[in-house]
Amino acid sequence: MKSIRVKLLLSYLVVLVVGVLVMVAAVQFAAPTAYTRYMMSEDGMGMGMSGHGPGLGLSNFRAGMFLALGYAILAAFLAAIAVSLFFSRRIVAPLQEMTNASQRIAEGRYDERVAISGQDELASLGESFNQMAEKLETTESMRRRLLGDVSHELRTPLTAIKGYMEALMDGVLPASPETFDQVRREADRLSRLVDDLQELSRVEAGAFPLDLHPVSLSMLVQTTAKRLSPAYESKNVHLTLNLPADLPQVLADEDRLIQVLTNLLGNALMYTPSSGEVTVLAERAGNVVQVLVRDTGLGIPAENLPHIFDRFYRVDKSRSRQAGGGSGIGLTIARALVEAHGGKLSADSGGSGLGSTFTFTVKIA
Repeated sequence: MKSIRVKLLLSYLVVLVVGVLVMVAAVQFAAPTAYTRYMMSEDGMGMGMSGHGPGLGLSNFRAGMFLALGYAILAAFLAAIAVSLFFSRRIVAPLQEMTNASQRIAEGRYDERVAISGQDELASLGESFNQMAEKLETTESMRRRLLGDVSHELRTPLTAIKGYMEALMDGVLPASPETFDQVRREADRLSRLVDDLQELSRVEAGAFPLDLHPVSLSMLVQTTAKRLSPAYESKNVHLTLNLPADLPQVLADEDRLIQVLTNLLGNALMYTPSSGEVTVLAERAGNVVQVLVRDTGLGIPAENLPHIFDRFYRVDKSRSRQAGGGSGIGLTIARALVEAHGGKLSADSGGSGLGSTFTFTVKIA
């Protein structure tokens, strides 16, 4: 692998060698002419040989040599320019290509890529440029998909509220407490969705402070389980905690870590059928504590695992938000919060109907 520095040095040496070779060749070509001019000159032969005027012969010889050198210098200069242009174009051409591609990307053409050749710094710059363009294209695609998803999610409760109000106005539905309660529930769903979107925006932008201090992970898990126990009992799903007594404290923000646990346990409850089981396990793994939330629910097909943390993504497409499918961004928020703590959140599953396991890590205090 040759760097640009080495290539530039080699190009300078090539220009120098070519110039010298061309100059030598030009002198070889022009020297006989100069010599003949000196020897055959009347002044050179007559006065130089008689001894009366050697200065004139020497002057002719000098003029001939200067003429030969002039031809040699001109030829070497032109050859050096040609070689320099050749090498400079090989260096400037990729930069010019990247400049043009960056201008097209600035105009919104995110599918632009540059050709890569060689293994020098320009090739590395080209690879970085293509990676940047690919990420920009992915970000733009996610932005468009997010706008479509948000529009769809907002439309669902708004359509329901509009339908209830029109039915009330037309007298199809009675103005009873039950009808108004349905309208209120749809408004609550809409409000929760807006709150979730605001939280997602803040989390992904990192616009939230973390109050990191040593906390008992066992206590946080038990607190979260206690809060969700009514929902688990209502659905007849058994929640088991498997927490070692000597589990070390972790460096975390209590509220944010409880939010992570709430999202994971809520997701497990949502996709675990009645009489199922959800288990929370924790263990020390080096300088981190590893927490696993394992369920016996619907499971995640292999083709869905790479997208499980995407915004508004649901494994079961038939479960809408209104049908208890959630907003589809709880796992996205959980992953961002875990990563803000310096940990990682991952998902694993044996496939459809085989349950799933979500694992996250948090640093030991």
